Amino acid sequence: MHIVLIPGACHGAWWYAPVVDALATHGHRATALTLPGLCDRAEEPGATLASHVVDVTATVAALDGPVVLVGHSYGGMVVAGVADALPGKVAGLLSVDGFAPVDGDSCWSSVDDAMRAWYVEASGRSGTGVDPMPQFDPRTTPHPLASLVQRIRLTGAYRGVRHYALAADPTWTPHSPFPAIADRLRTDPAWTVTDLPTTHNVLREGPDVLVAAIEALLAEVDQAG
Repeated sequence: MHIVLIPGACHGAWWYAPVVDALATHGHRATALTLPGLCDRAEEPGATLASHVVDVTATVAALDGPVVLVGHSYGGMVVAGVADALPGKVAGLLSVDGFAPVDGDSCWSSVDDAMRAWYVEASGRSGTGVDPMPQFDPRTTPHPLASLVQRIRLTGAYRGVRHYALAADPTWTPHSPFPAIADRLRTDPAWTVTDLPTTHNVLREGPDVLVAAIEALLAEVDQAG
């Protein structure tokens, strides 16, 4: 089983480095990806949600054997699109304090006015990229605005194991859209929802909590298979 990890807005593969290392010590194969238009791929033009999904889909399709997808925050949109495109390849997915869209959703439609104001105000400098929030890691880069407003297109083909991990520490932000998403999924039998004792930056205290959530998903995938 290969684990593919997709970071959140403004972040790159580097964010998952301690998770990749910890998973390797547990005997798992894991690869973290940087999306087009971000960090070391910042110079790649025209990044949208659709192009992010296409890019990751190509990478996942080329891997041997089944794959488990992990997406943090914005990455939840991407893993949903990849699972929909490769339902026979993706054995399980985990959205970590992230989006869990249905057809036609966008990040823009899923957040409140305060978060939309960040999208708009923080993109005013370039007109195309949303500048990182002040508390973000200095390695972060502007996030392509188009990917936050574009609607996702899903066929509903994916029927694999789906987990959602909510960062339940209330100090995160009153404007987080993710508690409402978790509440919706708690009533959906297709999803397993767990609460993490972390803020939205789930790796602030190290990788152990996220690694445990990934291994819980792997255990259910093995049981289902």
